[in-house]
Amino acid sequence: MSAPQDDSKTPEQGTPRWRQDFPIGWETDHYVTRRELAKFLALGSAVLAGASSVLAVAGRLYRSPRYPRTRIAQLSQIAANGSMLFRYPTAQDPCILVRSASGELTAYSQVCTHLSCAVVYWKDEKTLYCPCHRGQFDPASGQPTAGPPQRRLPRIQLQVRGDDVFAVGVEV
Repeated sequence: MSAPQDDSKTPEQGTPRWRQDFPIGWETDHYVTRRELAKFLALGSAVLAGASSVLAVAGRLYRSPRYPRTRIAQLSQIAANGSMLFRYPTAQDPCILVRSASGELTAYSQVCTHLSCAVVYWKDEKTLYCPCHRGQFDPASGQPTAGPPQRRLPRIQLQVRGDDVFAVGVEV
């Protein structure tokens, strides 16, 4: 059973009591029709689709930066299970080159991905170590193995020509 509706009118104004309790200025109220709402939603969707298309085209036109080919070392300078520091692609970008016991070369940015501290190679533990917060990275893949870092180190792409080792690019 529903509650009885009180539409009693006040004698002085002749309007229902609920209109006095909840006054609405119907003349000043802006009424939006369903058609106007649908038009607004369709136009908004069209704008978002257009912006997505522009970003997709811009992404295809974007060219990755070209890195210089820079000689960084000679193989004879790097001992097995050793490391060497160098700077690439600019003089402000410290990097570390690691030679495994089997002779495989890998190079990474020396900047820790946690809080930008310098990463060093611990040959006894065969790990790249960040002394600031005890972060560790795998020297074969650059992936974090311990501590707070969550992202891998940017890898420096290498080429070996004879006895020379060249840095040719950066994988972020």
